[in-house]
Amino acid sequence: MQSRSYVASERALTTLAASQGGYFTSKQAAAIGYTAPKRNYHVHAGNWVRERRGIFRLSTQPLPARPDLILWWLWSRNRQEQPQGVYSHQTALSLHELTDVMPSRLHMTVPKTFRRSAAIPKSIVLHISDLTLSDIEQIDGVPATRALRTLIDVAASDAVPLQDLQLAFAEATRSGKITRAEIAVARTDSAQRDILRLLQAKGGKR
Repeated sequence: MQSRSYVASERALTTLAASQGGYFTSKQAAAIGYTAPKRNYHVHAGNWVRERRGIFRLSTQPLPARPDLILWWLWSRNRQEQPQGVYSHQTALSLHELTDVMPSRLHMTVPKTFRRSAAIPKSIVLHISDLTLSDIEQIDGVPATRALRTLIDVAASDAVPLQDLQLAFAEATRSGKITRAEIAVARTDSAQRDILRLLQAKGGKR
C-alpha cells in the first residue's frame, strides 16, 4: 500500500507537470520529495522520460503540440528554478499566427541578469531586454510577448519586410489582438512611437 507522502508527492508532481506540458525539472521534483535514487528509479521504470539534462517528462501525459517550446522555456531557468525566457520576435509572431513563416530558430527574450555557464544552443536566438508583465501573455502553455510588442520588436530588428508587418498589424487590430489601450501606451514611449507610426502607415489608425 502506498504511503500518504508518496501519494501526495505523486499528485503534486502530476499537477506541476500538467501546468508545464508534462515536463518538470530535477530540482522541482526534489522540492516535492523525489530524491536522486527515486528519480533514477522512475526513469528506469519508464514512468519518467529524461528529455535533457535536469529536465524530465511524465510518460503518462500526452506530448504538447510544441514540446520544443516547453523544453527550451525550462532550459532558461535560473538557479531558483524560475524560467527566465519569453518567446519573442519571429517565434512570437508565429505563435500569434501573424505570419505563415515558421522561423528556423527559436527567438527568446531574457532579462539583463540572465546568465548561462554553457554555450547558447545554435537553435536559440537570445534577445536581452527586461520585459514587463504587460508585455507578456501565455500561448500554448508558454510565455510570449504580446502581439503589439512582438511587431514592434520585429520591426526594430529589420528581420521581416515592413510591408508584411504592416499587414500583420492591421490584421491584429481587426481581430482584437492589439487594443486601443495598448497602442496608447506604446505612443508614450518615444522609441516605440516611431516604430508604431511605421506599422500604422498602411494599417490605418484606431
